[in-house]
Amino acid sequence: MNELEPLTCHCVVSRQLTRHISKIYERHLAPSGITATQLAILSLIEHHKELTMNELADLLLMDRTTLLRALKPLQLLECLISTRHPDEPRRHMFSLSQSGSLKIQEAKPLWEAAQIEYETDIGPEHARALRSDMLSITGGI
Repeated sequence: MNELEPLTCHCVVSRQLTRHISKIYERHLAPSGITATQLAILSLIEHHKELTMNELADLLLMDRTTLLRALKPLQLLECLISTRHPDEPRRHMFSLSQSGSLKIQEAKPLWEAAQIEYETDIGPEHARALRSDMLSITGGI
């Protein structure tokens, strides 16, 4: 094994890439008042219709505490409907409210602009290949 050097550490370089990509998306999404993570949450709930906290955490590869911090502003914006699970009253199910659907519509063109900037930055084919590699490693959403 080589000496520990920041540029040979997969974790350090992966986090740098993540921060680089996140900055692009966060800058573009700022006018919508939600973060890239919050848009991902809304999009997943829209796609699945209804998800529990555990299901969301699993899909996003996030711990529950971090997810809860991301959900709270969405609840304050009334983007989510929270109901109790019919079989387990302690579990909550999240679905999208009309405000949540409108928030996705508001954020979508901003997200598209971020996609274009990112693809322009590294090249569309490289962006697709990198996304494919990341999905194969993480198991994808």
